[in-house]
Amino acid sequence: MDPRLHQNRAKGQRRRPPHTTVQKLLHWGLPASCHRFLWRQPGEFPVTAFLLGAGTGGLLAIGLFQLLVNPMSIYEEQKVLTLYGLVGFGAVGWGTSPHIRCASLLLVPKMLGKEGRLFVLGYALAAIYEGPAANLRHNLNEVVASLGCTVELQINNTRAAWRVSTAPLRAVFKGLLGSKESLRAEAQNISSAFKDLDAQVSSETGYTPEEATGSEETAQGLRTHRAVASRHHLSTQKMYELKTKLRCSNVVNQAIRSCRRWFDKKHEQCMQRIGVPLLKHLLCVPMKFKFFCGIAKAMGVWCRSRIPVEGNFGQTYDSLNQSIRDLGGEFSATIDLKEEKQATLVGVNTSWGHVSSELRNYVRSQEAQLEWGLGLLHVLLSCTFLLVLRASFSYVDSYNGDIRFDNIYISTYFCQIDERRKKLGRRTLLPLRKAEKKTVIFPYEPTIQATEMSNVVRELMETLPILLLFLVLCGLDWALYSIFDTIRHHSFLEYSFRSSHKLEVRVGGDSMLAWLLRKTIGALNTSSETVVESNNMPCLPQPVCLDAMAYLRAALPSALLVGLCLLQAFGYRLRRVIATFYFPKREKKRTLFFYNELLRKRAAFTQLRRAAIVRQARQQRAPRHRLVDILHRCCPLLRPWLRRRCVVCQAPETPESYVCLTPDCEAVYCRSCWDDMRQRCPACTPREELSSSAYSDSNDDAAYAE
Repeated sequence: MDPRLHQNRAKGQRRRPPHTTVQKLLHWGLPASCHRFLWRQPGEFPVTAFLLGAGTGGLLAIGLFQLLVNPMSIYEEQKVLTLYGLVGFGAVGWGTSPHIRCASLLLVPKMLGKEGRLFVLGYALAAIYEGPAANLRHNLNEVVASLGCTVELQINNTRAAWRVSTAPLRAVFKGLLGSKESLRAEAQNISSAFKDLDAQVSSETGYTPEEATGSEETAQGLRTHRAVASRHHLSTQKMYELKTKLRCSNVVNQAIRSCRRWFDKKHEQCMQRIGVPLLKHLLCVPMKFKFFCGIAKAMGVWCRSRIPVEGNFGQTYDSLNQSIRDLGGEFSATIDLKEEKQATLVGVNTSWGHVSSELRNYVRSQEAQLEWGLGLLHVLLSCTFLLVLRASFSYVDSYNGDIRFDNIYISTYFCQIDERRKKLGRRTLLPLRKAEKKTVIFPYEPTIQATEMSNVVRELMETLPILLLFLVLCGLDWALYSIFDTIRHHSFLEYSFRSSHKLEVRVGGDSMLAWLLRKTIGALNTSSETVVESNNMPCLPQPVCLDAMAYLRAALPSALLVGLCLLQAFGYRLRRVIATFYFPKREKKRTLFFYNELLRKRAAFTQLRRAAIVRQARQQRAPRHRLVDILHRCCPLLRPWLRRRCVVCQAPETPESYVCLTPDCEAVYCRSCWDDMRQRCPACTPREELSSSAYSDSNDDAAYAE
C-alpha cells in the first residue's frame, strides 16, 4: 500500500468529528500525539502501550491491595504473596489486554452499584455495632451491674444493722469472757471463806447425846441422836435448829455435871478438914445438896424457846452453798447465729451473686460470638470485591457479545446519525415520542429517568432494612439512656441506722453477795450510740449517651448506602462510556443497531401499542364514582390526580387534549400522541386498518442492564 495513501486516510479519519463526548474533551484538552496514542489502531505503539499499561496496572494493584487486603487479619507471608500476585496480574493484564483495562476501570461504576453497596454494607453494620449497639450493650451491662450491686448493698446494710444491734450484747459477753480468770480467782477466795461457815453449819461439835443424864435428858438425847442419824431427810433449817438445841442441852448438862463435881469436891474437902467423925458428917451434909444443880435446867428451857436462828437461814444457806459450788465450775459463754437461706425460685438454691456472675458471663459470651460473627462478616464482605471484579468482566463480555445488552442510550453518535439522516431528507427519530422516552436513557440528563427509576426504587427498598435497624437501635439506645438517666437522678437513696442504749444495774451493800453481783451483773452496765449511714450512689447505673458525632459516624455508612442507590443510575451510565472508550467500533455497531430498531418500532408503533391503548380506553370508559366527580368539581387541588389521562403516555388531560369522537369510546389523547397515532384512534379502529409491520414486539428488546 502506498504510504501516502495511508497517511491521507489517517488524516481523513482524524478530520472526522468525534463520536463521543469523551473524545471531544480529550481532543480539546490533550496534545495531538496523546490523542493519536489513545485512539491508536491495533498494533500501533506496542512497546509504549505495554510499558504504560504495565506501570498503571501495577500501581492500581498496589492501591487495591492497600485498600482491601492489607486490613485483613492474615499472615504477612500471605499478604506478600497476594501483593505479588495482584501486581503481576495487573501489570500483565493492563499491558496486553484491553478487556482487562476496561474491566479494571469498570470497578468504579460497579462500586456505585449493588456490588459496591454490598461492600459498604459491612462497614455500615460495623459502624452500627460500634456505635448505638455497643452503647446499648454497655448501658444494659450497667443496669445488670446496678441490680447486683443494689441487692448486695441491701444484704450488707442488713448485716451491718444486725451487727450494730447485737454489738452491746456481744461486748458484755466478751467482757465477761475476758474477766474469766479474775472471776475464777474471786470465786476461789469466796469458796475458801465460805468453808468456815460451811464447817460450822456441818459440824457436830458442842453436843454429846450419850452424856445426857436423867431419864428426860436421856430420852431427849436419844431423840436428838435419831434426828441427827436421819438428817438427810430434814432441811438445813430444821437440821441447824436441832443442832442448836442439842448444843443448848449439852451446855446445860455440862453445867449440871460441873455443879455436881463441885459439890463432890467440896464434900471431900470438908471431910478432910474436919477430923471429928460424927461432926464432919453433920457439918458436911450441905455439900451433899446436888439437887441444887438441877436449877440449870431452867436455862435449857429458855434456850430451846429462844433459839438464835433466823427463819430463812436454811434457805439462804442452801442458795449460797449452791452458788459457791457453781462458782467452782468453768465460766464460758458462746453466741450461736443461725442463718437460713431461702431459694429465690422454687427448686433453685443459688445466691444472687452467682446469678449475677452467670448473667455477666452469658452477656460476655454473646458479645464475643457477635464480635466473631461481625469479624467474619467483615472478611466476607471484603471478599465481595471478587464479585465486583466478576461483574466488571461479565459486563465487558456481555457488551461485546450481546448487541442488545445495555443498548438503550441516546448517545452523541445516535444524535449524529439522526442529524445526518435529517440532512439527507430521510425519516428521523428525534425528538422521541413520550411513550418512547420511557424506554430509553438520555446520558446527559441530570435526573433519574423512568427506565432507571424502577431499579433505583428496588435498591432503596433493599437498603430499607439496614436503615430501619439503624433507626431502631438509635431510638432504643436513646430511650434506654433516658430511662436509665432518669433512674439515676431520681433513685438516690440514703440509708441511716441509729442505735443507742444505756443499761445501768446498781447493786448496793458491802456483803460478799453484793460484791459478787457487782462483778457479774455489773458487766451489763454498758452504753453505746452508733450511727451507720450509707447510700446507693455507687450502685446507681451510669448510662453513657452517644454524642452527635458518634451518631454521625454511625449514620455515615448508612447514608452512603442510600447515596449509592441514588448515584447508581449515573454510575451505570458511566459503564457505557468506559466500554465505548476501549471498544469504539463495537459502540458504533451497537448504536446503529439501536437506531434501526427504534425506526422499526416507530413504523409499527400504533400496532404495537394497540393492546395497551385499548386497555386504558376501557378503564376510562368505566363510569366513575359520584364521589370522584364531586371531588373533581369541588377540590381544585385534587384535579391533577382525578383527571383522565392520555391512553398512550398517561399524561394528565389538558384543554389541548383530544377526545375521540367515536360514540362509547371517548379515549383521551394528548396532542403529540394524537399526531403520533396519525390522528386515528387505535381503541376503536380495527386492527387491519392500522399500519402494519413485519416487526413485532418480542422479549428480545434492549433492556436496562443492572
